[in-house]
Amino acid sequence: MAKQESLRTSECPVARTLESIGERWCMMILREAFDDVRRFSDFQRNLGLAKNILASRLKQLVEIGVFEIAPASDGSAYSEYVLTERGRSLFPVVVAMRQWGERYLFEKGRNPLRAAG
Repeated sequence: MAKQESLRTSECPVARTLESIGERWCMMILREAFDDVRRFSDFQRNLGLAKNILASRLKQLVEIGVFEIAPASDGSAYSEYVLTERGRSLFPVVVAMRQWGERYLFEKGRNPLRAAG
């Protein structure tokens, strides 16, 4: 626990960022959000993530101001997770990760999944 605490209070911006959004499911949730996914059930279906884990990660992302919870845009009784300005500012990060992965983690000529970019 001391190591995690040190990341939260670290003077290093990379360490603090990793502590906030560096967990793999947080990044996958962001990828989905940039593909216009907004509802809990849609995140869960697309990612195949256990509901308790998804709820925990979404709560974390709301708490740090990446998402806000809003009434459903279609007027239904559901709520939606909407990217805030802080959240939208992460788009270049997700795109950079995708481009790096395409360049270094896939065989030449292979067309990886098109998402977030």
